[in-house]
Amino acid sequence: MIHEINKTEFIDAFRIWHGGDYKNNFSYDGLDALFDYLDEIEEYELDIVGICCNYSEYENLAEIKQSYPDIETIEDLREFTEVIEIPNTERLIIAGY
Repeated sequence: MIHEINKTEFIDAFRIWHGGDYKNNFSYDGLDALFDYLDEIEEYELDIVGICCNYSEYENLAEIKQSYPDIETIEDLREFTEVIEIPNTERLIIAGY
């Protein structure tokens, strides 16, 4: 059985989920951008733990560089992983690699 959810339900699922500290992994704007990104994937299953293990939100590229010193630009980063830019901010979500 497949239950389709909208963006509000997606964001609420993270905000009210009590399975651990994952509800704080993404900002509201980050969840908004992440939903749009994942919504492009056909029949993506909502798995909060899986999403939190596979994607991380960063304040900016400088913060990413602390974890990945070989990265100089967003283009460099795109060569290694998926990059989701959060509109109207410097924040980025990346898939772990």
